[in-house]
Amino acid sequence: MGLISTAYAADAAAAQGGGMQMIFLLVIFGLIFYFMIFRPQSKRNKEHRKLMDSLAKGEEVLLSSGLLGKITKIPTDNENQYIVVALNATTEVTIKRDFIAAVLPKGSIKTF
Repeated sequence: MGLISTAYAADAAAAQGGGMQMIFLLVIFGLIFYFMIFRPQSKRNKEHRKLMDSLAKGEEVLLSSGLLGKITKIPTDNENQYIVVALNATTEVTIKRDFIAAVLPKGSIKTF
């Protein structure tokens, strides 16, 4: 019977110091979340916005669907979020700016 009361006393002593340890662990998990998830995602978003602002007519682009094309029209007003991309000499598609995944180097697409 003496062993049981000793075990309860050890648990109670450990629980008293656990408050600061819990706060410390929460801070550590918050920092891990920030540096491994939030910060890299915000960097990618910033780079993508920069890419969208630098688009120009005649650039070769890769769309998120996997299609390659050349930009033929970009509206001048900022409210219009759609651009026209030529996939070949006869086919043009209108897409939303957000669906451009990357700008390719000049000459990546065979001329059409």
